[in-house]
Amino acid sequence: MPEGDTVYRAARMLDAALTGRVLNATDFRVPRYATLNLAGAKVTSVVSRGKHLLIRAADLSIHSHLMMEGHWDVYAPGERWRSPGFKARCILKNPDFQAVGFELGFLRVIRTSDEPDAVGHLGPDPLGHYWDPAEAERRLRANPERPIGLSLLDQRLIAGLGNIYRSELLFISRTNPRTPAGEVQDMGRIVELAHQLLHANKDRTRRTTTPATHRDPYWVYGRGGRPCQRCGEPVVHEKIGDAAPGPGIAEVNERDLYFCPNCQPLHDTP
Repeated sequence: MPEGDTVYRAARMLDAALTGRVLNATDFRVPRYATLNLAGAKVTSVVSRGKHLLIRAADLSIHSHLMMEGHWDVYAPGERWRSPGFKARCILKNPDFQAVGFELGFLRVIRTSDEPDAVGHLGPDPLGHYWDPAEAERRLRANPERPIGLSLLDQRLIAGLGNIYRSELLFISRTNPRTPAGEVQDMGRIVELAHQLLHANKDRTRRTTTPATHRDPYWVYGRGGRPCQRCGEPVVHEKIGDAAPGPGIAEVNERDLYFCPNCQPLHDTP
């Protein structure tokens, strides 16, 4: 599942293949940009911002989001693609490589100067150059009644976290996902864990949040009904989403959630 570390690796791969090279052919397979031709433009950089990816060429930025199924591949000229061609949404070619974006959640081309309008709403990125843990903690606490399990998926509060990291962070910190953000005892630890886990996985092809001695890469994610690896009680699998997020809050739709009710008890408010 694409989360911040996946997009970070994709950006590094694309940066190595495209940056500093002139495009000799482009193919945008979405109606809005079907006639756009960036041949002759030099790619200046490729960066990730949370779950968003930006490929900059000339004064334009190719802005994509992987959503659930999307991915970028890099091939040598003439190399057979590993995914069917009808799933390709963007093809960028230079004399040495071709980069292909498959099943991208969305794809658009904007002026690089307009990037702040496109991604400026995102919260601090644990993999970004300007990571600010204090600001991430402040944003997560800004809506104190909202369950922490929803706040962690709100990309305006902290960028790059998805279902997997949300479930794993809360388990490791022994925090029930329905705990109101204002009642989380050590939000700073959760924020620091997010930074540590994403950095630990940004260079791995197989994401893991457990020690190397564990056979399962995750503590609770994907383990609904199976024994908790800490206490042996069954792991709960349910869905959680915003019923009425309120003004100024980005709605989080119902998403899969895994937790151990024994290791992560929901404490009553005094």
